[in-house]
Amino acid sequence: MTVDSSLDRLLQRARASLTRLTPVDAHEAVKNGAVLIDTRPEFQRRADGEIPGSIVIERNHLEWRLHPASDTRIPEAVDGNVRWIVFCDEGYASSLAASTLQALGLQATDVIGGFKAWRDAGLPVTPPGTSTAPRLAPISGSSAAADLG
Repeated sequence: MTVDSSLDRLLQRARASLTRLTPVDAHEAVKNGAVLIDTRPEFQRRADGEIPGSIVIERNHLEWRLHPASDTRIPEAVDGNVRWIVFCDEGYASSLAASTLQALGLQATDVIGGFKAWRDAGLPVTPPGTSTAPRLAPISGSSAAADLG
């Protein structure tokens, strides 16, 4: 991937704060209670498949769904002790996302190489063709304006 040097620096700073996981290490972490978050867009999930058990949260809603103080959090976002493992397609956007989650005080990291590396490692994936709907804010107690986050 050819990237402008300022983008390279941004990615390097984001990754410096992360203890990134190989796909195999991420798989083990999930077995031990970590939560896997898929930020890939629907077209990629439909084309390539998904990781069973992962929670789909589109990138533009990520911080609001995972922060325990947010009115639009998902039920798993109970406190700051949840260990979130974010992945995207190749492991670039997920590094930036995990770094942002850490800046909010959450425990987060990402998967080195993203979904493609997970699949290439022979770890479980669903067949292409369908995709899970993203997790939205709970219906009760949230306003439409709050859900725009």
